[in-house]
Amino acid sequence: MISPANSFAAALVAPGPAPERGAAMDLYAWLIGAWEFDLVEFLPDGKERRRPGEWHFAWVLEGRAIQDVWMVPPRGAARAGDAATQANYYGSTLRTYDPRIEAWRIQWTDPVAQIYLSMIGRKEGTAIVQLGKASDGTLVRWSFHDISARSFVWRSELSADAGATWRLNVQFAARRLPSP
Repeated sequence: MISPANSFAAALVAPGPAPERGAAMDLYAWLIGAWEFDLVEFLPDGKERRRPGEWHFAWVLEGRAIQDVWMVPPRGAARAGDAATQANYYGSTLRTYDPRIEAWRIQWTDPVAQIYLSMIGRKEGTAIVQLGKASDGTLVRWSFHDISARSFVWRSELSADAGATWRLNVQFAARRLPSP
């Protein structure tokens, strides 16, 4: 039997940011904790699909990264059945600060929808913007806006014209959950 000190979670999760990374770790530090959100998907046919979700963030890898896990719908009875058929999401993002480029390297994995993205994240004005490319070459922009201690708005946008125009395809309105 593995003791709690030797568990995977104990090896992965860190109590805080790595001190040698300094203030650079602050960009995403405010996210640490649990959030609930209302998701709106803007479908290509012009319709909208609205659902609730949950999102959790923690320091990982000796505090050199922040990992999250988010799911739509939240855990519980609504997740029963075939996740792909129901267009459920359950994925994780690993955000690692890279001092060589003074930015964050981001890896997103959703094994339900089979979506895998690599992005670069930086502060832009009052927002945090992550840029990358989907497997088909479409530019992807994920961004955090209207950031406060208790809430934020997250957007996913796509560009088929090298970033000249962007189409909003997903938006979350997130609210912080109380600490346990």
